[in-house]
Amino acid sequence: MQIHYDTQTAQLLVRLDGEIDHHSSNRLRSEVDAAVYAHLPQTLIFDFRDVSFMDSSGIGLIMGRYKILHPLGGEIILQNPSAHIARVLRLAGMERLASIRVREEVVQ
Repeated sequence: MQIHYDTQTAQLLVRLDGEIDHHSSNRLRSEVDAAVYAHLPQTLIFDFRDVSFMDSSGIGLIMGRYKILHPLGGEIILQNPSAHIARVLRLAGMERLASIRVREEVVQ
């Protein structure tokens, strides 16, 4: 995972990779939360381009960060999910909490 904060746009970009499951989610939560609290971004972008698998732990990761950012007026964008992960996100209703961007398409 790589985390990058852009001071000009107040965006925090989290490039996820590998599998997001109950084994990896605690570490991801800790690292993302530390970056969110350090920067208080207006926009948190999760890039799923290199994610090969995600279970409900990934949904929990997104929901938890939404609970932090939403009261502060921030937004979450989920970009570049594979077709399978995009389906999981939609089935879980994540488009109610975040914009899902699949190849320039935005689902809200």
